[in-house]
Amino acid sequence: MENATYATLTRQAGLLREMQVVANNIANSATSGYRQEGVIFTEYVQRTRTGPSVSMASARVGTTSFAQGGMVRTGSPLDMAIEGDGFFLVETPNGERLTRAGNFSTSPAGDLVTNDGFRVLDAGGAPLFVPPDASGLTVARDGTISADGRVLAQVGVVRPLEPDRMQREDGVMFRADAGFDLVDDPRVLQGFIERANVDPVSQIARMIEVQRAYELGQSFLDAEDDRIRNALKTFGR
Repeated sequence: MENATYATLTRQAGLLREMQVVANNIANSATSGYRQEGVIFTEYVQRTRTGPSVSMASARVGTTSFAQGGMVRTGSPLDMAIEGDGFFLVETPNGERLTRAGNFSTSPAGDLVTNDGFRVLDAGGAPLFVPPDASGLTVARDGTISADGRVLAQVGVVRPLEPDRMQREDGVMFRADAGFDLVDDPRVLQGFIERANVDPVSQIARMIEVQRAYELGQSFLDAEDDRIRNALKTFGR
């Protein structure tokens, strides 16, 4: 296989991967706390012993945007949004995870939970308990939850030690293998949720660009296939 064909094939695979990422961004543009994804293209060049070097493109490196999303007022006392840096700390069957999605509720047992039923943790890493009969629930700027005039707990707001190395496990959950620290001065807004930080218009425009680039590469491969076929027919006469 010629180098130009090989490079185009690997580029096509990368463009297909980026198309999937962009489509996922658009699909989650209304998902609370979603962080926009991206793809970085890299090139590998390998020198051969008997001929010219061989190159290939790769789109295996993913990026995540941690830009602030817009705030939406819901009025629900259990909805929370983080202004600035930080993530909510959540307990899952696979360990502690980080999320920006703060549309919380209470379980029948009184635990503060996410939409998926995972328990939200406090600043000490313990599950947050809200008494079923609690009234006048308020959340202070630093995440301290109070009800009936008494303090219940403080929501755990953490900062990953290596944000660029966090692993996304689903649309809004991240795994921080390098660890995390508590945010010294968290800014939590009660009665708000954070929108996805996706710009649908720019993502649709990017999808069109990627699609056109993919079609151009496919046209090259089709033309190259015709050229090789015609050459084989000519040499076979």
